[in-house]
Amino acid sequence: MAMKHGAHSERELLSPGMRVLVRGQEWLVDKVEPNSLGNHAVSCTGISALVRDMTATFLDDLDTITPVDPVRTRFIPDTSARAAKSHLFIESLLRATAPTDARIHVGNKAAMDSLPYQLVPAKKALAQPRQRILIADAVGLGKTLEAGILMSELIKRRKGRRILVVTAKSMMVQFQKEMWERFTIPLISLDSSRIQQIRSEIPANANPFSYYDKVIISIDTLKRDIQYGAALDASYWDIIVIDEAQNVADRAVNGRSAQRAKLAKRLAFRSDTLIMLSATPHDGRARSFASLMNMLDPTTLPDPEQYDKKDVEHLYVRRFKKDVMAEVSGSFPERKVTQEKCMATAAEEEAFDYLTDMKLVMDMHQKRSNSFLFKTMLEKSLFSSPAACIKTIDERVKRLAKKDASDQTGDIDRLEGLKAALEKIGPMQFSRYQRLLQLLRSADYGWHNGEDADDRIVIFTERIETKNYLEEHLRQDLKLPKKAIVSMDGGMSDVEQQKIVEDFGTKSSPIRILVASDVASEGLNLHYLSHRLIHFDTPWSLMVFQQRNGRIDRYGQRKQPDIRFMMINSRNAKIQGDTHILEILQQKEDQARKDIGDPSLLMGKFDVDQEEDFTREAIESGESAENFAARLCIPDEDIDHSDERSGDVETVADDDVFDPLSFSTSLRRMVPILRALRKTSPQGRARLGAPTMAAWPIPLR
Repeated sequence: MAMKHGAHSERELLSPGMRVLVRGQEWLVDKVEPNSLGNHAVSCTGISALVRDMTATFLDDLDTITPVDPVRTRFIPDTSARAAKSHLFIESLLRATAPTDARIHVGNKAAMDSLPYQLVPAKKALAQPRQRILIADAVGLGKTLEAGILMSELIKRRKGRRILVVTAKSMMVQFQKEMWERFTIPLISLDSSRIQQIRSEIPANANPFSYYDKVIISIDTLKRDIQYGAALDASYWDIIVIDEAQNVADRAVNGRSAQRAKLAKRLAFRSDTLIMLSATPHDGRARSFASLMNMLDPTTLPDPEQYDKKDVEHLYVRRFKKDVMAEVSGSFPERKVTQEKCMATAAEEEAFDYLTDMKLVMDMHQKRSNSFLFKTMLEKSLFSSPAACIKTIDERVKRLAKKDASDQTGDIDRLEGLKAALEKIGPMQFSRYQRLLQLLRSADYGWHNGEDADDRIVIFTERIETKNYLEEHLRQDLKLPKKAIVSMDGGMSDVEQQKIVEDFGTKSSPIRILVASDVASEGLNLHYLSHRLIHFDTPWSLMVFQQRNGRIDRYGQRKQPDIRFMMINSRNAKIQGDTHILEILQQKEDQARKDIGDPSLLMGKFDVDQEEDFTREAIESGESAENFAARLCIPDEDIDHSDERSGDVETVADDDVFDPLSFSTSLRRMVPILRALRKTSPQGRARLGAPTMAAWPIPLR
């Protein structure tokens, strides 16, 4: 193909791969195409420093395009001592050369205390032709940092020019800061308002996702198919990171997938590299976990119901705190867990008695076994706060009034009677609130009313009404400045949530107490200026325990995490029995975390709603705390006793059968080790040949 070069009449042949000089810069020819005017368009990638990695298209009738002819190369003698200039030039070329091996070159030099276990995901991914991996380490081990290490290595290899990070809106600022401050990876935050601003600045047919090369965006913003679907399909990135990936697993109901799952499937084909992060990647169902694996590699699992560990082990990394403890040497101070007992007041006892004696007609007609009895829902909300229970009553009364204005069933009158009893519980009669005040003021707790900017408190509660109650009354009773206590819930915009998280981790901000719903329980780093966490209400799910506690009990915490549970003591036998079940949950979670790393194995549900149903069924059936505790363990019938020995534990063979369709079977390789570990002395444990948790499969069902 002929090209003209300025005033020269000769025409020379150009082809992809040649180097050319255009506008004083050196370029690499990618493509040469004729146009309708009889001229040619030359697509190039910049080589010289000023235009490196830039792409451009030049027209031969407008620009002078001069091939770089190796024959015309002029050699210059190096007259420096010992050829120092030549050595320096060669060294600079070597440093600029992209690595092609699987070794870590730059990720371990980030602004962090690099630990060996944090490099494993990057090494595993780099050993693959395409870097697609699920980093499924337990809460608090630093999955964000592990993702940053891999991203840094890919950028070094020139595979990370365009990056998209998809995360929860509350996590955007934190993820953005981690990437910039530790790895100097600049991510532009595209919240809802910024996308609208970009659209107003670019032509109507332009793609807003092409405006910046490296962006971070909320999954709830991006999942809007009508607004962004076409733009996503027209975009391509070098790296896509999906945080909290358990939320994008396909759990299709009647063939209909959730918006988040549809978004993840769409993104899976829009990049070479896909990094998924999740501390709880499985929900006990084979098909759900298989959907994540198929996003990483569509050829891995032809049958999402029939596969074993060996089919997917190259696509994920999963470790627990106990697996890496030998490498961190003091980076995980042992947490202190305390139950704060609160004796119910007379007003509370009156409400408890009314609730337990109340019989609702609507519950007698309840036929769906998978839904709460409304009476249980009332008890759950009352365990949060009287304000939350009153809100639950008001909403149900409105619904009942629309159906039966005459209240033939009498349920409305009964609910109004309970509401009247609840309204008698003021702040002075609210035992858990008074115990919270006493705790915050006590010398033993040592908080000193928030005088130390490095000593902040996180208070978790499930209900928004409880959150609002605590924020209002704590500010008054502790005489705190208006900005010293803030709250956070899922109803806030992405900008508002990001601002609160950023301020809570900034020493100069006036915040001393953060009262949060469980929207803050996933992924957020709240440990920089806080080692105190209070569960004002006790979760009914072991997974929620893990997520909440992991906000302060995580890698990088310098002080001993202090975790408190506000527990009710009542003379009402039913209430006391139910609170005892919640105490068992807390105790089992703490013990399982120490013994097996993943407390969610005890219920085997791997889903927050299903775990809450497990607890709800125990409460509704009147099950004793002892029986409930006995069920929170791995059943004896699932143990292969041939693998147990009297003293030590033998290594489990790698070729043992792993059936993802059965939870009990999937645990079979793990159970003998765990049971025998409980019976083994510390000296015996030191001699164990059993594999670590990292070598075991993710439990599937």
